[in-house]
Amino acid sequence: MPTLLSTKTKKTIVRLRKHGWSLPEIKKKINVGYGSIFRYTKNVEILPQFNKTWLGKRGGSIKRMWKQEKYAQEKANKMIKSLSIKEKIILLSALYWGEGSKNDFSFINSDPNFIKVFIIGLKELFKISDDRLSITIRIYEDMNQEECKIYWAQITGVRNIDLIKINVLKGKKQGKLKFGLCRVRVKKGGDLLKYIKAIKDQIVIRFCSRSSTDRTGAS
Repeated sequence: MPTLLSTKTKKTIVRLRKHGWSLPEIKKKINVGYGSIFRYTKNVEILPQFNKTWLGKRGGSIKRMWKQEKYAQEKANKMIKSLSIKEKIILLSALYWGEGSKNDFSFINSDPNFIKVFIIGLKELFKISDDRLSITIRIYEDMNQEECKIYWAQITGVRNIDLIKINVLKGKKQGKLKFGLCRVRVKKGGDLLKYIKAIKDQIVIRFCSRSSTDRTGAS
């Protein structure tokens, strides 16, 4: 439930925002939640005489964001030098656990990187050939079918776009899903589905039965 603010507090939030104050600065000044601050500042324009100050703060925020992203990338690069076959199978299982079908061996997502990793994993780890992969895209009425087929053909490695099936759903969602969703199904994938489920079960068992030493090391 939203916090009820006094009229005076609301006016203070608006005034500070007009004067180029950032959300953290406003929070520090009047000690209310970010949700309330955002609600009363989202449509407030910075006064012209404070634009320079405001833009300077935004520039500093962007620099901090870039610095944090660079640090995160460097840290991740040091930790993950390569992936073993075992680690790749675990990753594939985790992806399927979150986005895969429970009835047949199929995986659907709008993220092209997820689809790429999934298909590469199937081919590399389980030797699934192209003729066993069925690609279907789900798009909405306001999307260009040809563009979507070409896009997902490039992502999935399908050479003949006519092999890609299309389900057109009612509604308009181009802003949220530019190229729709891609579904990858493995034909006759029952045994593979059972194996991936078994790996998932083993992950749960191993993860949940970690020793106190493991927990200490991870903290």
